[in-house]
Amino acid sequence: MAATVFYLEQIPEPGGIAVLDGPEGRHAATVRRIRVGEPITLSDGAGVLAPSEVVAAQKDRLELKVLEKVAAQPVSPRVTVVQALPKSDRSELAVELMTEAGADVIVPWQAARCVANWEGKARKGVDKWRAAARSAARQSRRAYIPEVAELHRTADVLELIRNIKADNGIAVALHESGAGRFASFPFAQAAQVVLIVGPEGGLDDAELAALSEAGAEPSLLGPTVLRTSTAAAVALGALGALTPRWC
Repeated sequence: MAATVFYLEQIPEPGGIAVLDGPEGRHAATVRRIRVGEPITLSDGAGVLAPSEVVAAQKDRLELKVLEKVAAQPVSPRVTVVQALPKSDRSELAVELMTEAGADVIVPWQAARCVANWEGKARKGVDKWRAAARSAARQSRRAYIPEVAELHRTADVLELIRNIKADNGIAVALHESGAGRFASFPFAQAAQVVLIVGPEGGLDDAELAALSEAGAEPSLLGPTVLRTSTAAAVALGALGALTPRWC
């Protein structure tokens, strides 16, 4: 089994000593109870992986000897998930699931029918999503922590879709009205994919029309109705099988 991953912004060259402290060090030393001699893989969250060995352990800090540094190649196509804000009790769950399933960028979206409303508290919401993404990336031992964007309104989402379409990407709005099946899109040939997931109440008709006009194609993901908090993870799993992302 691969060694547990912990994140550190600056990783020394092989042979050097890395200090893991702060929240990561506390989690490693106190929660996980990692001890001297155990292997850990350090990552900067931006593609660097560094197999290391613990040489000293304190209550909230580890010292590690870096054994090797390698660069993990980013997967293709790059996937951005535009996630309409779920209800508060499922909001961070949605981020955790899509992170574990491989999302590269996560965009919180204040859609028309969202029950949750981040107006006046967007900073707190984005910070919670970033913390959830980091924790889930560690759990799933990812070399890349997903980028969590600032809160988007519908106009921002439409601009994002246009930009990705201009770069020969594919934009798909997961919706029961979609005439085409998810598996029919040429995802494997795309450099970028954006998945749009609506809120619990579904996409507003005007929103769906605007998304379509911007270049997003409505698509039925599968035969069952999924929660907004799980739809992105299921779609990412399908993309893993339909593209080289899991090769």
